[in-house]
Amino acid sequence: MSIEVPVKLLYEAVNHIITLELKTGQIYRGTLLEVEDNMNLQLKNITVTQRDGRTSHLEQVYIRGSQARFFIVPDMLKNAPMFKNLDPKFAKSRGIGMNRGKISGR
Repeated sequence: MSIEVPVKLLYEAVNHIITLELKTGQIYRGTLLEVEDNMNLQLKNITVTQRDGRTSHLEQVYIRGSQARFFIVPDMLKNAPMFKNLDPKFAKSRGIGMNRGKISGR
């Protein structure tokens, strides 16, 4: 099984500051230390904002990926090399051998 685009994006975000909202409504903002294929992640130097607006600081936290509602990653990651493969102009390139990517007989 291959790793999907959102997980690849999280791998690119390692050592960058991300924001994460959990299903409970808590918001975590901190430096991404580690990511697993199931989106479990480890953050450091975190500011936690509760649903009622209270904030607190945590040194390090491990979050289960299934509890995440969404992630906000730095804008600079939109230029990550992994997105070059998703560009439509590359999707229409010629196939490799044995008529792959072309309609045979034409």
